[in-house]
Amino acid sequence: MSTPFYVSPQQAMADRAEYARKGIARGRSLVVLQYADGIVFVGENPSRALHKFSEIYDRIGFAAAGKYNEYENLRIGGVRYADLRGYTYDRTDVTARGLANVYAQTLGTIFSSAGEKPYEVELVVAEVGVSPEGDQIYRLPHDGSIVDEHGSVAVGGNAETISTYLDQRHREGMTLAEALKLAVQALSRDTNGGEREIPAERLEVAVLDRTRPQARKFKRIIGRQLARLLAADGDATAETDSALDEEPGPDENPPSKRGGKPRGGSGKSGSADSGDGGK
Repeated sequence: MSTPFYVSPQQAMADRAEYARKGIARGRSLVVLQYADGIVFVGENPSRALHKFSEIYDRIGFAAAGKYNEYENLRIGGVRYADLRGYTYDRTDVTARGLANVYAQTLGTIFSSAGEKPYEVELVVAEVGVSPEGDQIYRLPHDGSIVDEHGSVAVGGNAETISTYLDQRHREGMTLAEALKLAVQALSRDTNGGEREIPAERLEVAVLDRTRPQARKFKRIIGRQLARLLAADGDATAETDSALDEEPGPDENPPSKRGGKPRGGSGKSGSADSGDGGK
């Protein structure tokens, strides 16, 4: 009888972490930035049907890099958690911190399990507050740890280079147009320090806008809205930002059509998206 091959627990975990990191690195990067009126999500995604960003609940957005089928399962689980908690208790009981804790437990259990491979995903859960001080951004790597981020965060293939670029240039109080342009400039940089052009049609952009009168703050920016923001500068910026609510996006549903359990203004709210983008 042959002797079983022994691998130390430390080496086994290191190998699993390396496996997950390589899978995530093959995906396209994305960035999440705070700006004056909320939080913007920007990523390179040629698909118009498979999204990297989605709405989880009224003030909560979800972003992911890595394997599509794996983070789509996590997204669906997050929507179910938020719906059940908001329906059972109150809408204000659904928070980004609570959702991040649920994701962390799931990812951590999968990562430490010897019976299945680790998920090749990295998540960002963001919640827009009433003021910039109330904004919350959490990054969740493949191993289930939680990193509380402020200002900007990048995940995906070239995240380290992009994060360095954003840390040097991001500032508080940026307009949406300024934050969007900075995000595109960061995503355009490669590991060798060069730049490439990313056309608007290859960008996926969404915002959590605290100034929206609707309870649901998530909105996708597409078409003419996106083109105006990318072209805006100086005096045109304020006008462009205010024009965002003039054109309803594909995720827009009248609040009256969304079901829920009345409890002092509480009720269930579902996700507006059918899926998230791949690598």
